[in-house]
Amino acid sequence: MSMIIDRRLNDRNKNATNRQRFIRRYKAQLKRSVTDLVAERSITDMGRGGEVGIPVKDISEPRFRVGQGGDRDMVHPGNHSFSPGDLIEKPQGGGGGGSGQGGGGEGGDGQDNFMFTLSKEEFMNLFFDDLELPDLARTMLGDAHQFTMRRAGYTPSGVPANLSVRRSLQNAMARKIALASPLKRELRELEAAGGDPDEIQALKDRIERIPFLDEYDLRFRHKVKEPKPISRAVMFCLMDVSASMSEQKKDLAKRFFTLLYLFLSRKYEHVDLIFIRHTSNAEEVDEDAFFNDPQTGGTVVMSALNLMAEIIEERYPSSEWNIYGSQVSDGDAFGSDPQRSCSRLSKDILPLCRYFAYVEVPDSPTSITPLAAAYSQIQNSNFAMRTVMHRSDVYPVLRDLFQREAA
Repeated sequence: MSMIIDRRLNDRNKNATNRQRFIRRYKAQLKRSVTDLVAERSITDMGRGGEVGIPVKDISEPRFRVGQGGDRDMVHPGNHSFSPGDLIEKPQGGGGGGSGQGGGGEGGDGQDNFMFTLSKEEFMNLFFDDLELPDLARTMLGDAHQFTMRRAGYTPSGVPANLSVRRSLQNAMARKIALASPLKRELRELEAAGGDPDEIQALKDRIERIPFLDEYDLRFRHKVKEPKPISRAVMFCLMDVSASMSEQKKDLAKRFFTLLYLFLSRKYEHVDLIFIRHTSNAEEVDEDAFFNDPQTGGTVVMSALNLMAEIIEERYPSSEWNIYGSQVSDGDAFGSDPQRSCSRLSKDILPLCRYFAYVEVPDSPTSITPLAAAYSQIQNSNFAMRTVMHRSDVYPVLRDLFQREAA
C-alpha cells in the first residue's frame, strides 16, 4: 500500500481547505453573526468582508473522560457557614473578589467569543447562498446567466483536497519507467559483458535514487465556472423619497435596495435593474442618483406604478422577459391614491410580473397605513408584503422574500 504525504510549502491561501471545512461546519452560527454585522454597517460597507464573533460554547468539541467507577467511600470536610439546602447568593457586580487587577462588570455574566475573519468572497457566499428570483421561467434565453462548476481536466497545482491520487501515480510510474529504462538496459549489457563491478553498482545506485513520487507528477482535479444561460430578467426598484420619509426610513429603504442589488449582481451575471424614485412625480434615475441624490416633496404612489407600466410596455414585453418589482414606502398616501395604486398594481402590473414585493417602513409596527390597508386586499400569489422597523430587520425580510424554493 502506497502513502502520499504532501510536504510542499503552503502558499498564502494555505488554510483554504480548513477554512471551508470550518465554514461548512458552523454555517448557522456564522450566518447569525453576519446578520448582526450587517445591521451595524454603513450602506457603503455592505459588500466587504469582516470579523465576526461566534460564542465559544457553540464551537466546543465533545470530549470523552475516564471516570472513576465502582463504589467509593469519601470523607468531605464540613463548614461553619452553610447547611444542606441553603441557597448561595450570586456575587454582586460580577464578583470582584478575585486577585485580578480589573474591576467587576455589570450583571455578573459573560461569554467569550471566537473571532473569525471572513473574506469578501466568503461573506457574500454566506449572505446570498440560498436566495434566488422566484418563478424564473426558462423559456426565452437571453443575456442573464447563472454559474455552475464544471470539470475541466487536471492541473499541476491546486489544494490538497483536489489531489487526484490515481492520475498522480500514473504520472509517477510513467516518469520512473522513462528514466530507469535506459539505465536498466545499460546495466544488463554491463552484467552480460562482465563489466566493472563498481560501475555496475553505480548504475544500480542511480536506479534506486529515482524518486517514487516527485512534485512534477502531482495532478489536481480542475473545475471552472461555466455560465448557464437562463431567461432574461428585469427588476424594478421603486422607492418613496417624499417628505414623509424621514432620514431613518430612507436609510432602511436604501439598505434593502443595496442588499437586493448585491444579491442580483452576485447571483446572476446580468439582470436589468430599473431604478424609479417618486414624490408626487416619478422619474427613472441611474444607480448613483437613486442611492445618493437627496429629494423631497409630496407623495403620489400612482406616479411610480404608471412609470413602471410604461417602461414595461416600451422595453420589456412580458413574453420575452421575467419581470420583477420591489417597492419601499412608508405607506403615507392621501385621498384616493392608495385605492387607485392598488387597482393599477393588481389589474395592470401583477399579471405581467413573476413576483412583486412591497416593503413598508411605518412609524409604528402596529399602525395600519392607507397604502398597506389598500394593498392588503390584493389576492395574488405573486405579491408579498412585509414590514421593516429596524436595521436588523432588513436582511431577514430580504431572505424571507427571496428564499430559494424547495425542489
